[in-house]
Amino acid sequence: MILPASHAAMPDSDMVPDELMRILRDRYGSALDRFLVPPPVFIAMGGEFVSFDAESELLEARFPVRREWLNPYGMMQGGMLAAAIDNTLGPLSMLVAPPNVTRRMEVKYSRAALPEMEYVLVEARCLERDGRWLRLQAVARSPKGELLARAKASHWILEDDLDAEGNS
Repeated sequence: MILPASHAAMPDSDMVPDELMRILRDRYGSALDRFLVPPPVFIAMGGEFVSFDAESELLEARFPVRREWLNPYGMMQGGMLAAAIDNTLGPLSMLVAPPNVTRRMEVKYSRAALPEMEYVLVEARCLERDGRWLRLQAVARSPKGELLARAKASHWILEDDLDAEGNS
């Protein structure tokens, strides 16, 4: 979905590393000014881009474990961990494909994210592009590398002008 220019929020684009902004500019051109980059939810969650490998289509981001996100047992609520994963998969999908949306995301939890971890590290990778479908996966880990959750997602490319082979 392309938002009207009046909804654009580029002042926070300084939170996005220059390398990523160049890739987004190359991919979207002036249309990028109509998108919220980074998304307000990424900012609200305290997200930080750690690294991006264009060749392997891998993006790493980290998110703090905040007290207000804890469940009654003192662990990061699963929905917030899923949001951190989604907030890594989404930016990755923008870096590797035309505008697209999440159609399905499945998360399998392995271990609790605890406040003493301070942050979770999410690594997202694009596995394949098949016509208008993107297949992605992600893992969330503690700072010590302990597996917290795995996710797989399918994104639908919104672009209407694909050729017969699915290329734009």
